[in-house]
Amino acid sequence: MVTVHDPRQRELSPLLPLLAAADPARVVAWRQGEAVSAAHFLAEVRAVAASLPHAPAVVNLCEDRYAFLVAFCAVALRGQTNLLPSSRAPQAVDEVMKAHPGCHALGDQPLDPAPPGYQQLPSFDAQQPARVDAPWPSLPADQVVAIGYTSGSTGTPAANPKTWGSFHASNAGNLARLHAIVGERFEVVATVPPQHMYGMEMSVLLPLLGNVGVHTARPFFPADVAAALAAVPLPRVLVTTPVHLRALIESGIALPAIAAMVSATAPLPVELARAAEQRFDAPLLEVFGSTETCVFASRRPVVDEEWLLYDDVILHPQPDGTAVEAPQLGAPVTLADIVSLSRDGRRFRLSGRHADMLEIAGKRASLADLTRRLLAIPGVRDGVVFQHGDGDALGVHRIVALVVAPELDEHAILDALRRAIDPLFLPRPLKRVAALPRNETGKLPRAALLALLQSPA
Repeated sequence: MVTVHDPRQRELSPLLPLLAAADPARVVAWRQGEAVSAAHFLAEVRAVAASLPHAPAVVNLCEDRYAFLVAFCAVALRGQTNLLPSSRAPQAVDEVMKAHPGCHALGDQPLDPAPPGYQQLPSFDAQQPARVDAPWPSLPADQVVAIGYTSGSTGTPAANPKTWGSFHASNAGNLARLHAIVGERFEVVATVPPQHMYGMEMSVLLPLLGNVGVHTARPFFPADVAAALAAVPLPRVLVTTPVHLRALIESGIALPAIAAMVSATAPLPVELARAAEQRFDAPLLEVFGSTETCVFASRRPVVDEEWLLYDDVILHPQPDGTAVEAPQLGAPVTLADIVSLSRDGRRFRLSGRHADMLEIAGKRASLADLTRRLLAIPGVRDGVVFQHGDGDALGVHRIVALVVAPELDEHAILDALRRAIDPLFLPRPLKRVAALPRNETGKLPRAALLALLQSPA
């Protein structure tokens, strides 16, 4: 038997189930065309948990979503913490491991070089795990089961601890919003990695804590997305990003019927949302949150410009951002987003981020709005407007842009921008590139943007 956690914790914190609905037959995952029941899944979780060394934390590097699910639960069942670096790059992993002395790493692939104490999981295609006659597993609500790291799109990745109770609370909001659209039972196909908090919420917590089954692959190309959707029953929910949505639309591929799409990680242009709904005949839900807060609002962009808060979420606008109160947060968290509230505080509009707000010669603009206008130019496939790191004598930073537009030159793009924005905010330089350095979730780490800007043309 696996030692779940210190028994003294049971006296200090209520217990919450590791898997919702104590039904051994419930389908948790779809793997290689086969349904994986809760009983089968838990047997593999217990087997991996028994093999883990004593440690306070584990860097979960599993790439296969099923391996990640098993490892995530096994680590938590041992009373350890899943460490989720913003990247699987060796430097990012090393930085996280140095911040957590005594931790080790766990994955499903051979790595060379491997992190210190790396343990590779056995293949789940081998023999069937032995069933253990044990109580349905639960965890203390205050157990820290994961530490997620921000993407580094605004600077150095920051650590954000998550308790099992906070994950239960945040998942309840996501489930309620999806139930209203697709019903009580649905299957998820996700193009985002489980290590990212959006991927964690939509492809790990939903199948663990809801009546949801998840396809365990992470399809990348449009044909792979179509195949994954075809491998799970109706109703299907596609969890993805604006970058993947654009690729799916431009590919012209026909997708199996889907009940809904969910998007996050980057602003979703309403034109793209409208095209996706028309192309795939399903509503598109955009969710709003952060690694610090998890998701706490959503909207359907083709219908609403305003965001609708989840139940029991309260926003407090401040001069430098917005304080968020939510059931999953032990204390309010202040985000850099500037919002304006409406409808008794239950809806809000985004006005930009405090760090994105620009003021030049008494005029104001936001980097997000400048990027939106850049992307609206016909012929621009991708792009971003951001501030360079070096400021002038008055502390004003240069506005620069990177653009993917194979059929346009820089002058044509700047001429189009000049008609859409105040000339004071024209990016200089504006550099055409073959592709932006987006990470697995479509975000743009600032260090990568600066390196690309400074690279030879």
